[in-house]
Amino acid sequence: MRLTPGTPPRHRKVAVAGVALSDCGRVDEATPYALHAQAARRALADSGLDRSVIDGFASAGLGTLAPVEVAEYLGLRPTWVDSTSVGGATWEVMAAHAADAIVAGHANAVLLVYGSTARADIKAGRRTANLSFGARGPLQFEVPYGHTLIAKYAMAARRHQHQYGTTLEQLAQIAVQARANAATNPDAMYREPITVDEVLSGPMVADPFTKLHCCIRSDGGCAVLLVAEDLVPDLATRPVWVLGSGTAVSHTTMAEWDDFTVSPAAVSGRLAFERAGVRPAEIDLAEIYDAFTYMTLVTLEDLGFCAKGEGGPFVEKGRLLRDGELPVNTDGGGLAACHPGMRGLFLLVEAVRQLRGEAGPDRQVHRPDGTLPQLAVASGTGGWFCSSGTVVLGRG
Repeated sequence: MRLTPGTPPRHRKVAVAGVALSDCGRVDEATPYALHAQAARRALADSGLDRSVIDGFASAGLGTLAPVEVAEYLGLRPTWVDSTSVGGATWEVMAAHAADAIVAGHANAVLLVYGSTARADIKAGRRTANLSFGARGPLQFEVPYGHTLIAKYAMAARRHQHQYGTTLEQLAQIAVQARANAATNPDAMYREPITVDEVLSGPMVADPFTKLHCCIRSDGGCAVLLVAEDLVPDLATRPVWVLGSGTAVSHTTMAEWDDFTVSPAAVSGRLAFERAGVRPAEIDLAEIYDAFTYMTLVTLEDLGFCAKGEGGPFVEKGRLLRDGELPVNTDGGGLAACHPGMRGLFLLVEAVRQLRGEAGPDRQVHRPDGTLPQLAVASGTGGWFCSSGTVVLGRG
């Protein structure tokens, strides 16, 4: 169906039409632009639509005038654009913006695309690992004291331990289960099993986080195509519907963070579930930003999968495994599969593949009755719990 920008909304529903990954893991010979293009082509092919339908584009993190420069590289001339950049939550926030634009009739097909060669760039000496986001503005009062990004997460984790009795063994369980989920994912960078003891005995990075409490550094890209329901009859695959979304911001400086044990997902999650008309108990799987193990734990609490302070016991006994009570990060997440920077878009790709039943025979999630999952949530976190975007998706 041919649509034109500005088509009256008619309360249109929004579907995920296509998803794809670029080459991921160790990609030494590609540029970030090439990974953007590869993922975009694959997502478009997955949808079965012609590129001429794309009238909206969202990208962040690359180019002098993102997303203009990336759109030019891809040969696109969009009439709706978004370059929101709020760290790891960027892509869930962008998906929310894109869905709103489609409902409003401002766009009919919005392409979200990301690509990064973070690992390859460091290996080749084209960049160095960054310890902070900068020293201007409010951050000038923290950076001189060596308060790095990971130190902020570590401090928050320590507070949760002190306040609720959360143990390092419980946090380590998150890394162990992420690696177990990655074991059957051919695209995952690390697939070998690990134990709680191995997590605890690893080299210390920022107390209490050892190396395996932290996400990996990889290369990779991905793309997601969102479309108006009018285009669904033309799709090559089953649509996955955007049922609801929510966004929130919290703080920049740690002194302005009201409670180290509460993330902005407590707000974005509540809004997303309310707008989708579903409850956390109805969700079949969750894709959660996991730059560090504590992120997974506190986000599970804040999304309402368990009460505040009960995240430690909740993650025990294999609950997060692909065949557990609440499969979480079914591809292995940022702790095992890939983490090329702002990983939020990868959460949406994995959630869609699981809802379509396309994850593969060895790692497809099923409900207790053997049927395919019907509802999924993707929740991204940016900065050091500075921002959050949550999207609820439903099987078509």
